[in-house]
Order: sequence, then C-alpha cells, then structure tokens
Amino acid sequence: MAAADTLFRRITDYANRADPYPLYAELREAGVTRQDDGSYLVGTYHEIAGLLHDPRISSDRRNRTVPDLLGSEEAAAQVSFIGRDDPEHERLRTIAMRPFGPPHSPDRVEAMHDEITEITTRLIDPLQGRDRIDLVEDFAYPLPVTVICRMLGVPREDEPKFHVWTETLIAGFDPTPDSNPEERQRAGLDARKAMGEYLGELAESRRGKPSDDMLSAFVNDPGPEGGFTREELMSSAVLLLLAGHETTVNLITNGVLTLLRYPEALELLRREPELMPRAVEELLRYEPPVHLLPQRTALTDVEVAGVTVPKGVPLILVLASGNRDPRQFHDPDRFDPTRRDVQHFGFGSGVHSCFGAPLARIEAQIALAELIRRLDDPRLLQDPPPYRRSPILRGPRHLPLEIAGIKA
Repeated sequence: MAAADTLFRRITDYANRADPYPLYAELREAGVTRQDDGSYLVGTYHEIAGLLHDPRISSDRRNRTVPDLLGSEEAAAQVSFIGRDDPEHERLRTIAMRPFGPPHSPDRVEAMHDEITEITTRLIDPLQGRDRIDLVEDFAYPLPVTVICRMLGVPREDEPKFHVWTETLIAGFDPTPDSNPEERQRAGLDARKAMGEYLGELAESRRGKPSDDMLSAFVNDPGPEGGFTREELMSSAVLLLLAGHETTVNLITNGVLTLLRYPEALELLRREPELMPRAVEELLRYEPPVHLLPQRTALTDVEVAGVTVPKGVPLILVLASGNRDPRQFHDPDRFDPTRRDVQHFGFGSGVHSCFGAPLARIEAQIALAELIRRLDDPRLLQDPPPYRRSPILRGPRHLPLEIAGIKA
C-alpha cells in the first residue's frame, strides 16, 4: 500500500474514478494526512462538519501561502461568491438568492414543479421505440440545463451553447494531471469568459424591461444590499448555471445507476413512490454529485483531530468520505432508501451550503420517479460505466441502458 501522503494523488487518479470508496476508507483510517504537495486531507464526518462551520477556514484562495492545487482557472473565479469569505460572500450570495428563494422569492422553485414535470415528459416520450439509450445524453444532461436556463432567462435556441462551455470549463479545474494542464486551464478560462459575457449581455438587454427570470431581476430589482457590478453578475450567473445543472446531472445519473445495482430498492420505490424524497436524500449520501472541496484554507494554525494544519496551506475536505463514515452512519456502504434523518454532505454545510439544493431535490425526485415508472425493464449495458474526468464533480459521462420500451 502506498503511503498516506499520496492519497490525494490516488483519489484524483482517473483509474480510481469508478470506485474511490476503498481509498476513502483508507483516508478515514489514516486520519488527517499531509500530502506530498503540502495539502492536508480530511475524510471523517465529524471533522468535516466542524471545519465547514469554522470561521478560521477560508474559501478564498488568495489566503494561500503555497501554490494552488487547481491552477489558475479556478483561482480566476474569485469574484463569484463561492470563492469569497464573509462579509463579501454574504453580500454576493444574498443578491443572488433574492430572485431565487426565500424570503424574497419563496415560491419560485415550487412553482417550477409543473414545468420540470413537463420537461421530463418531453424528454422521455421520444425514447419510445428504442431498445438502447444513453441516460446522460438523452435525459440527465438536457433536463437540468433546460431548467436552469429557463430560470435564468436563456432563450431555448441558445441552450446548446452551454453544453460545450460547461464541459470545457469543468475540464479546466480538473486536478488530475494530464499531458497539457496549461492548455486545459486556458480553455477553461476562455469558456468561463465566453459564458460570462453572454450572460452579462443578456442581463443588460433586460435592464429597464423587467421579465420573470433571474437575470432580469439581477439588473432591475437589486434589493437593499445593492446590485452586482457587471463582473460580479457575470461570474455569479456562470456559477449559478454551472452549479444549477452539473451537480443535478450527476445526482440523476448516479441515482439510476445505484437503483439498477440495487433492484430490491428499485422495486420498493415502484411500489411506494412516496419514499422518493427519502431515497434522494440517501442518494445524496451514498453517491453524492460533489465528492470533495479542494478550495479551503486555514486562516491560522488549526488543530484537526490532533493534527495541526498550518496557516495558508490547502485543506481538502473529502465530503463523500464523510458520507460513508461508519461512526456517523450505520452500515454506510449499503444503499438504503428507507434510511431516516440522513445528515449528509451532499450539498455541503455551513455558510457555503448549496442554496440551489431545493431545486436539485425537486428535479431529482421528479426525474427518478418518472424514469422508474416509465422505463420498461432497464438494464445496465456497462458496469462500471465510463466516468467523467473530474474527481470533484464525480459521475458517469455516459450510462448506456437497454430497455424493453417506454410505458405510457
């Protein structure tokens, strides 16, 4: 077995993407470990929970005193609130949340229920007559990208542009070494810039002409906190679009893959569809869409489980490892859709917890319920399926299925 100081290298190695969980068990056993690049890994539930709520832990990469693990592409995103600390983070997040959810817009997500159902039906209906599908390309990708584009106010004819941009952008902050990381990061920067400029121009075109979408609200109803600058609007809109669909793609795809691996759970949900909300929470624990947070930094020397993490060094929180910690969850490597009170890290925790969680939950509940109901005798054609490159946003790149048909 390789030393604990190479765990991050092995976790990010694409060869381990299909099943990183044995490495996570090794990480929990090793405790807080310093890696050969100077970073510190944390994979135990209670330590992760404490650090996510610790004001001495920063999300701003400018507080680092060692080279950035993810390179210039992610560092360039500093103006978005995911890479800021309070009070600036709170200001930017509050402006972004104003047209999205409570208290100013409490019904926006719930009001999307019928539209999400309609989009789901529109994507499943054309699969009739086929005996093979790719769940990602045919369903799991187009559903959430359509939903978030509609919420932001992106015209339908422009939605395909975001597929190319997001794939390129995500590849840009993949920490897995490859033959030309600088070229990959430059392409990611270019994609972020193109997406941001598009969304900024779209928002500006609605100034003084309010409509019922988030971009319009950003420029016409800024609220008491004041509005975004143009740069803040662009980076925040990119973040919302990226986070609004990339994580949900993985949640839906990982969900179908898990249910096909657990046929008894699939049959239970067919018999008792009212269990779906609880099953989605278990999926967020068992196969979360986000596996690790690599952008944390200690603002001062911090003791974690008896280990001193020095000021300014990268601190990597392996959320998916915490979700399988046997000290927090009984029989954690078993998927149990009846599991109660699942306090998972599927949406993070603390001040940076995902504010899009209500939307992701409702999308996953509707999507999985309809797929279970309408896919006739689905079977995996490849297990494990081919995975995406990213160890951060982990999920299958394709999920080929054989089906007997589509039920009405």
